[in-house]
Amino acid sequence: MQIHKVPYAAESLAFLIGLMSLAGMANAETHASPLLKLGPQAVDSGVVGANYGLFTCQVLGLDPGTTCYDPYQIRHAYQIDTLINAGFTGKGKTIVIIDAFQNPSLVTQVNTQDSFYGLPGMNGLGNPPDPSLGTFTQVAPDGLTPFVVGNADMTGWAEEISLDVMWAHAMAPNANITLVLAKSDSDADILSATRYAVDHNLGNVISQSFGENESCMASDLLVQEAVVFAEATLKGITLFASTGDEGAGQPTCDGSALVKAVSIPASNPLVTAVGGTELHAARYCLAALGCNPAANPAPGTYQGEIAWNEPQIGATGGGFSVIFDLPFFQERTVPGKQRGLPDVAYSAAVGHGLLTYLDIPGIPSGYYLFGGTSAGSPQWAAITSIADQKAGHNLGFINEALYDIGQSHHLYSTSLNDVTSGNNSFGGVTGFNAGPGWDPTTGLGSPSAENLVGNLIQLVSPLDGLSALPANAPFTQGNPSAPGRLGPH
Repeated sequence: MQIHKVPYAAESLAFLIGLMSLAGMANAETHASPLLKLGPQAVDSGVVGANYGLFTCQVLGLDPGTTCYDPYQIRHAYQIDTLINAGFTGKGKTIVIIDAFQNPSLVTQVNTQDSFYGLPGMNGLGNPPDPSLGTFTQVAPDGLTPFVVGNADMTGWAEEISLDVMWAHAMAPNANITLVLAKSDSDADILSATRYAVDHNLGNVISQSFGENESCMASDLLVQEAVVFAEATLKGITLFASTGDEGAGQPTCDGSALVKAVSIPASNPLVTAVGGTELHAARYCLAALGCNPAANPAPGTYQGEIAWNEPQIGATGGGFSVIFDLPFFQERTVPGKQRGLPDVAYSAAVGHGLLTYLDIPGIPSGYYLFGGTSAGSPQWAAITSIADQKAGHNLGFINEALYDIGQSHHLYSTSLNDVTSGNNSFGGVTGFNAGPGWDPTTGLGSPSAENLVGNLIQLVSPLDGLSALPANAPFTQGNPSAPGRLGPH
């Protein structure tokens, strides 16, 4: 069902011009944080699966206390493998990843992980050119900041870059990936990098695995960001952002405490906000270890999810905005009068982490378990690139179609995994409970990609993004300008 359509693009363009007229106020320096959680280093099991080594945390009968997943398990759990096997690999599409600072060892890391798992390589990483492969490009529009070994902030962003690039590539193995690096993690610098990506049409989908308390972003930057997101939406670019790793709380602007709040850019209604789950999927059953593969599900078989909440580690961000009104696409689903988030979810638990190779200066090289809502944004971006390839055109704004799916019992049950248990109370901040349908912990749920992609292609309309533009106008009255901090989720 399509509702609240704007009949003429001119009306949305007029709205955009109105937003731009508000964007000239003085900047106050605020910052973003990467939204990831780095777990322990994985332990080699000493045995090999079909074509690659396995770790104790992914083999039945070994390391029962910790679970981890490789790209093939995640693909199978979320039915991405069915699309890839049918030739829908993101080929011809470009995923733009926005991050800060740099990762000086990224080329080595990506090539190592690709080689280990037998994934297609990418042009632009020192490999012989191959037209069948996607291309990796790194852009630093405002200059590349030198990496300082031992700098915790830069190291955190380097880890974020690793997770974003390698897992977007693993889920859309033939898509192009363009990494756009801000010179710092200040809001102004990250917005500059995002604006460059939009102005230069660098890709069909943008992933943002960072955020901060939405009340800590300066009013002028809120408006400027809204302008950039409106321009992206008018160009048919899909926007994703992670919702945060501290449950229903976000740090205060000085970082001294957690308060009930949601994260921006995820709270902007033009963005598809991605929360976190604890994914339960099948381990490898190895006959060499006395396990009967015929009596056990295939590795990665979906076995359920709960809202991500690991005490002392992190929990899925979610709640209600104080900056944005309830957008029209949530009117039939979300209670109250404010923008609710997340919209969707993805695997984020460290104790059920994603295997990711690191070789960053100052960190012992090897495979680590990664979690955090950062994991979801680039992988949802990958699924959308696959959908764009299959559709033969860019879907652009998908939020209305997602909520239309949520209103149909048949479409919902076949397109999304509804996560109905758990909560996001964390760090002394009382959060929300998961339940049937949309909730402020895991949104509408995680992807069942094969059917989801087909249904999005059928339901998305070019007018959807135009209709959503007015919801993109933030309240800026009384918004604090004290410095906040954006970081990886």
